[in-house]
Amino acid sequence: MTDLETRTLDATGATLAFDVRRPTDGIDDGPTDGKGRRGSTGVGAGGEPRVLLLVGSPMGADGFRTLASYFTDRTVVTYDPRGVGRSARTDGVAETRPEEHADDLRRVIEALGSGAVDVFASSGGAVNALTLVERHGDLVRTLVAHEPPMARVLPDREAALAACEDIHRTYLREGTGPAMAKFFVLVSHQGPFPADWIDRPAPSPADFGLPTEDDGSREDPLLGQNMRGCTAHRPDFTALRAAPTRIVVAAGKESGQQFPARAAAATAAGLGTLPALFPGDHGGFLGGEYGPHGAPEEFARTLREVLDTDG
Repeated sequence: MTDLETRTLDATGATLAFDVRRPTDGIDDGPTDGKGRRGSTGVGAGGEPRVLLLVGSPMGADGFRTLASYFTDRTVVTYDPRGVGRSARTDGVAETRPEEHADDLRRVIEALGSGAVDVFASSGGAVNALTLVERHGDLVRTLVAHEPPMARVLPDREAALAACEDIHRTYLREGTGPAMAKFFVLVSHQGPFPADWIDRPAPSPADFGLPTEDDGSREDPLLGQNMRGCTAHRPDFTALRAAPTRIVVAAGKESGQQFPARAAAATAAGLGTLPALFPGDHGGFLGGEYGPHGAPEEFARTLREVLDTDG
């Protein structure tokens, strides 16, 4: 059992909402691995439950409901990034950079008052968490960075960046349906992007069940707020290698050569490591929060094994 507390804090240009799930039945030995064996207790050196921060972007706290349920022996923290869900922007700015998200994460961790935390971060959240470690590595004990979609680490970076820019411009010009159709094609593509990618015929929104009419809104956190800043981020590998944080870059076993998985492999190479393979694909931890089911139980088991490994 866990006890859920929702808190808010003020940040520069936004009010951040985050949820804290604390064990209420004492600290148990964690869930079994399916064969009757249990993982570690998730207890820190002082006898308190270790803190596990689950980070997405633009996905908010709701996307981690299933994954959090497998870590009842830890204090699990989830949050809505600025401009998403309950975390309202107050500055009126249309786009956000990973550096801003990293500062938000710093504020959340410091507000917890528990010292260094473990972090699982996926997609844009992984980009933001890596940026946090570049600047405040003392706040993160272990970071598992799952499929950070950073185009600049790829050999085909120019074509990848152009494709992301084209999605953003399409959104501003035509609305959600046409832009999201291009996004779906982008993230499902296997292998490097050819130089003529953005010159190819645009996909039809109707083929993906998307709206074909522009409703005039331009507040989508993926297509508008985060698309360019996230994918164009250049990681500081020197700072990451020097940080006290243990960094594990992860990719989905079923992701193949899709953009975020290729970026994960390139990021791991920049750190002098190999990517850890996790069950499922880019959404392997999902339990139906947005429709698709990944493999959340197996994913959580793998995450626990990684977090409980000291090297």
